[in-house]
Amino acid sequence: MTGQPSFRATAVACIAYALAMAYVESAVVVYLQLALDGQVGAVFPLRPVDQTNGLIAIEAGREAATIVMIGAVGLLAGRTWLEQLAWSAVAFGVWDVGYYGWLYVFSGWPPSLGTPDILFLLPVPWVGPVWSPMVVSGALVGVGLLAARSLRRGRRVRIAGWHLAAELGGGFLVILSYTLDAGRLMEGGLPGPYPWPIFALGMVVALVAAGDSLLNARPRGGGLTWE
Repeated sequence: MTGQPSFRATAVACIAYALAMAYVESAVVVYLQLALDGQVGAVFPLRPVDQTNGLIAIEAGREAATIVMIGAVGLLAGRTWLEQLAWSAVAFGVWDVGYYGWLYVFSGWPPSLGTPDILFLLPVPWVGPVWSPMVVSGALVGVGLLAARSLRRGRRVRIAGWHLAAELGGGFLVILSYTLDAGRLMEGGLPGPYPWPIFALGMVVALVAAGDSLLNARPRGGGLTWE
């Protein structure tokens, strides 16, 4: 299509944006921690102030703003709503991996991929070892790029009912693995052993569905078909 950036150019632009966005966010985290005489990554046990004053509302707004920024990139990069979703997944994944990468460059944290971290705060704290969101993000980048390339080449992506159910179910299991410790954390406790089998099952279920959908992409016309 005349004037339409190539797949490669779009991928480079999305990845560059996400890495720059990750740089800004990780730099802000370092600044805030140092300004508050804190230590980067020292989040446990949760401080009561984090749950009782206006900081929780600010954090919720920051998380929402992040999703808006990522969604806007996908909206501008894709030609159809499914391709827009694919590019948003790519941007989200690169941003998340880049965040931890820049944070390590700036502060040496996290010291290992097994270090637990707060991933989200709403509606309850999401906690998991650093490697787990990086696995999710890596999957988002890989599936997103494959889907965007397939759609950009004019192929039709078939999404059956079981694909959608598996994606939602797998996502639920991943979120469950992050939130099982929420009650203890909100009471000032420390994270327990991470339930990685639940996480692994959720990832396998979701990736099998995504892989089957992409492998069955059909030529002749871009877009999405439901069964």
